[in-house]
Amino acid sequence: MKNFILRFYIAIFASFSLGLSINAQTRTETFAITNARIVTVSGAAIEKGAVVVRNGLIEAVGANAKIPADARTIDGTGLTIYPGFIDANTSLGLAAAPAAPQRPVGQVGGGQLAAQTSQPQSNSNYPDGLQPEEYAAGKLKAGEAQFETNRNAGFTTVLTVSRDGVFNGQSAVINLAGDTVSQMIIRAPFAEHFSFTTLRNGQYPTSLLGTFSALRQMLLDAQRLQTLRQVYDKNPRGIKRPETDKSLDALLPILNREMPIVFNANTEIEIVRALDLAREFNLNAIISGGQEAWKVAGRLKAQNVPVLLSLNFPKRTAAASPEADAESLEVLRLRAEVPKTAAKLAQAGVKFAFQSGGMTSINDFLTNANKAVENGLSKDAAIRAMTLSAAEILGVGNRLGTIETGKIANLTVSRGDVFSKDKTITHVFVDGKLFEQKEKPKTTTPATGGTQPAATATVGGTYSITINIPGQPLEGTLSLTQQGEILSGSLQTQLGTTPIKDGKVTAEGFNFTTTVELGGSTFNLDVSGRVTGNQISGTMTTPQGAVAFSGTKTP
Repeated sequence: MKNFILRFYIAIFASFSLGLSINAQTRTETFAITNARIVTVSGAAIEKGAVVVRNGLIEAVGANAKIPADARTIDGTGLTIYPGFIDANTSLGLAAAPAAPQRPVGQVGGGQLAAQTSQPQSNSNYPDGLQPEEYAAGKLKAGEAQFETNRNAGFTTVLTVSRDGVFNGQSAVINLAGDTVSQMIIRAPFAEHFSFTTLRNGQYPTSLLGTFSALRQMLLDAQRLQTLRQVYDKNPRGIKRPETDKSLDALLPILNREMPIVFNANTEIEIVRALDLAREFNLNAIISGGQEAWKVAGRLKAQNVPVLLSLNFPKRTAAASPEADAESLEVLRLRAEVPKTAAKLAQAGVKFAFQSGGMTSINDFLTNANKAVENGLSKDAAIRAMTLSAAEILGVGNRLGTIETGKIANLTVSRGDVFSKDKTITHVFVDGKLFEQKEKPKTTTPATGGTQPAATATVGGTYSITINIPGQPLEGTLSLTQQGEILSGSLQTQLGTTPIKDGKVTAEGFNFTTTVELGGSTFNLDVSGRVTGNQISGTMTTPQGAVAFSGTKTP
């Protein structure tokens, strides 16, 4: 078994190396999109022009841009080119965290929250969930298949960070392409993220007031530690050596305004508490979520605090019926006011970017951005909120967010206005790599004679598959259960049986993630494929590379 595992990893690595070679050739390809409308964001739209992409960068843009002889030309007649869309807060690309061992309840004392454990994992004196040193870039998994759904919706870049804990850790700005983690990263770390939540298993803090107090105490402890170190470094004689603490060390860049802190705050009281804390400690703060940010727009502007505004608008979870409980006036008011928040922030001069806010379907992003437009936000401001404003808030505005010569070639190409219901994303470029979208075939609606997108593919069933590892094919069974666009099931091989996670069905095929254990270690498989008749085929991608699989449906 050990020899098989070794051969498996060697085969994966060999496939990965080959993929790198092929990918390197792809990224050097030169493209020219001609005769298209170009929304540069940095200036006026160009009604008919060209964008030239070479070596992952924008080489030329304009009505009279010179088309290189070696360029692959794409006729952009009827198309509009936008800067690649940016989702300003996600958890995309992060490997699933292993189950954390239970730890004793933390105690407050001596100016610190003491975390005790029989097997310390670091020199932190704080429990899991209160460790700001957690680093998103260290948890990223490589592979482009995992981002297909988001790219198909026009997204090229995201801010990603864990959603676990009070401190969610340090986020990373990544591009949604790359066969290695290093190819994906644009900026890491970007900011520390903090959530108004509590810890599990009865650990302190167990209330939101306690959460806020814990943060404030940790900032005070970090300030004190920094002062002690400065005194000790100047003249250590006769002074007890200051302790080291990984968690407090992670707060020092925040206190020194070298790193922003993002407060996940939706209610007015949470935002006010975050702003008060930012003022007390002179923090470079950002609000994420911000459903009620319009209530404190004046303070946000005065303190120069931007907002990563969630487009995951509140909605009724149960279908309206005579038997359903009536919604409170407060809930009804919130649902009515949240789509107006973007326009109110713009009117107050508050800088903001759009984020998906954990929405179940990324396609709701543009739908809800359009609702913000319908509620008073200009279209130009909406486009800016998911391109240049997002890039500027994330500190990468000199590389992303506009269509300008020399910037990273992240482009989203649409047929039809990007906010219209009948738009189609036709091409997406990430780091100059083309992901060409297949326009969904149309079907005739009998009652009206109109057209609508074709239904999702039919992929449900049990398949005997072969994972084509060079020199050591691996046999298995893939069981797929389909409910509309939702896919569940399991993958069974001699390595064990693992459940499908995040399964989705599209018009062309399916994709899902699963976790495999080998030799005491775990890694994620990102699987994408399609079904033709009773035949199935596709690709399984790991952090080490990708291998193909194929098989046949069993009766």
